[in-house]
Amino acid sequence: MSIKEILESLEFFSSLDTKEIELLSSFCSLSAYANEYVLHYENQDSQNLEFLISGLARSYKIDKHSNEIFLYYIYENSLITEIESFKSSTLNFFSNISMVEDSLVLNIDYQLFKSNFLDKHKLCLELSCEVNARSQKLQSLINREFIYDSVQKVSMMLHNDLEMFNKLKRHDISLILHIQPATLSRVLNRLRRNNIIDIIHGQIKVLDANALKEVAND
Repeated sequence: MSIKEILESLEFFSSLDTKEIELLSSFCSLSAYANEYVLHYENQDSQNLEFLISGLARSYKIDKHSNEIFLYYIYENSLITEIESFKSSTLNFFSNISMVEDSLVLNIDYQLFKSNFLDKHKLCLELSCEVNARSQKLQSLINREFIYDSVQKVSMMLHNDLEMFNKLKRHDISLILHIQPATLSRVLNRLRRNNIIDIIHGQIKVLDANALKEVAND
């Protein structure tokens, strides 16, 4: 698939006409990265606006004890770049970004993107929506780390990201949610006893989505 075809397939750029797509494609490039490749480190500057076209990435920080603190996943057809201000000519990363799967990334020269589109009031709304979506992810992170108990943490992940929950090992889920593996098992068994979920060959199946949402938001 060509860069032009990729741009045309992304909802983010759906408001652009053919000439605008051609202009945009002139300062875009594609990069392929292997699983576990670290794309950006915290506080690193970047000249590119980046979209994940295929694959999976994760955002995380490292604490003073060198422990990894998982923040959120970045899925395909999503913005990777963290935007602090539309006025800035460079981009700075709030967290580390690494690949979880072999991935393809679309790179857009940010200064040219800004001068040709943002400064002309093109794609401002779309970029604002992406920034808002990232803000909601961080809000969920705050709830997960400081407000929710272990039952709410597990229920929230099952409700919001069942596919990823089933893809990961239980040990990795425990690390992400900052709970003990034994605690995770107890919560899953409790939800199963209450007929909210079922566990079939190690895979979680949600039986009562409304009840699961109530537990997560209780």
